[in-house]
Amino acid sequence: MPRVLTKPKSIVLVSGGLDSLVSLARAVVERDVRAVMFFDYGQRARESERASSMSAANYYGLPFLDADVRWLESLAPAGMRASRGDAPDSLTTFDEVWIPNRNGVFVNVAAAYAENYHCETIVTGFNREEAEEFPDNSRDYVERVNAALALSTRNAVRVESFTIDLDKRAIIRMGLELKAPLSIVWSCYRSGRKMCGRCASCARLRGAVDSLPAADRPVLEFENA
Repeated sequence: MPRVLTKPKSIVLVSGGLDSLVSLARAVVERDVRAVMFFDYGQRARESERASSMSAANYYGLPFLDADVRWLESLAPAGMRASRGDAPDSLTTFDEVWIPNRNGVFVNVAAAYAENYHCETIVTGFNREEAEEFPDNSRDYVERVNAALALSTRNAVRVESFTIDLDKRAIIRMGLELKAPLSIVWSCYRSGRKMCGRCASCARLRGAVDSLPAADRPVLEFENA
């Protein structure tokens, strides 16, 4: 009899954004997804991000894990905090949006859950475009993290990303092919009724959408459209 190959059991990290939603859509096909995990780190957009992430979990019928790491808020730039007060808020430069070791915290928290859930992999939305500015999205980062996790988890949990070599345009195309619910995406650093269309994250997404033929563009709402 032919050997039946089992799909690796996985936890998928979700943020509400394009990359994690498309990664989830791919994981649903290629992995045995046991849960999706959202991180509340006191970020300015957390309510909009959480709503989008919960919609994604509900769409695919998966358990939703809401991880509380709000202590990170005190380390974030003022404009990225939920309790930002009168902080500057252009949110277009690296210094305005960088949160120390954010992905490192996420990966290690997720790895603890993955080991407990007997999952082999953590699926992330790391991608080539963001890796140009954020090194903790790169293939090199994933390889080094996996070397550490091989020692810190009993089942050698591994991080993987289906989007690691893709830019935003290619990720949108993958999402369309997978029929992912792209209309629920929230890729804005701010929280509101619509994505702001001005921050660095919105700019990357809008640039990718606008580069596609009109017939292929997902319906996304921005304040200054």
